Amino acid sequence: MNGAVERLGKKVLNFHEMLGEMLILLFQTVYFFREAPRNFQSIFTQMAIIGYETLPVASVMAFFVGMVLALQTGVELQKYGGQNIVGAIVGHSMVRELGPVMTSFLVAGRAGSAMAAELGVMKVYEEIDALKTLDINPVRYLAMPRLIACLICVPALVIYSDLIGIVGGAIISNLHPKIFVSYATYYDSLTDALKVKEIGNGLVKSVVFGGIIALVSCYVGFKTTGGARGIGQSTTRSVVHSFMLILVADYFITRILM
Repeated sequence: MNGAVERLGKKVLNFHEMLGEMLILLFQTVYFFREAPRNFQSIFTQMAIIGYETLPVASVMAFFVGMVLALQTGVELQKYGGQNIVGAIVGHSMVRELGPVMTSFLVAGRAGSAMAAELGVMKVYEEIDALKTLDINPVRYLAMPRLIACLICVPALVIYSDLIGIVGGAIISNLHPKIFVSYATYYDSLTDALKVKEIGNGLVKSVVFGGIIALVSCYVGFKTTGGARGIGQSTTRSVVHSFMLILVADYFITRILM
């Protein structure tokens, strides 16, 4: 019994220690935002990795999510003669929840894990210590460009995914024989339901999720130890922690903005 309590206490203490260190890293990174004009090249490089290189996967993901959403809801609504509102359902679902969450998961799994692995390699092979000996702050040089790139690229990817998902839903709604909603009806339902507030709420979530991905990935990368095995563990840890924090943040942001 005492051993179980001790292990639980250690886990709680480690969790709070991790949160404290992540907040310190966040404050340090935000402090170095003033150095962003001198680091445009690094920021643009990270934006290409996080944003541009993620577009093909995001396109496939969003298109088929929109199609599946329209298919499932449209077929059920058709039983009650309500298939004309499928555009509103797809639009609301993509803009408010599926777009921000699914896209952030995609970025965390693809770009976030790559960030953690890259910084983990630098930490294990003492390249970060070498930066310090050259009087280069690792937070300014490594974390700041990645956080800014995530804050810009994740909302842009979310907007893009929302549009692709809505288009996918429109196509399947029009072509499926059991639904058959015209593009005009789909568009009218979508525009009547979607308001500026819903779009804004989705963008707020995407900015927060982008910050979570960059912060977790950089923190885990900086904390990597143990050679090749440690790098692999850090990569997995960054994805798992990002997913968990995104879901927790999603609930609280939704609760606040409702």
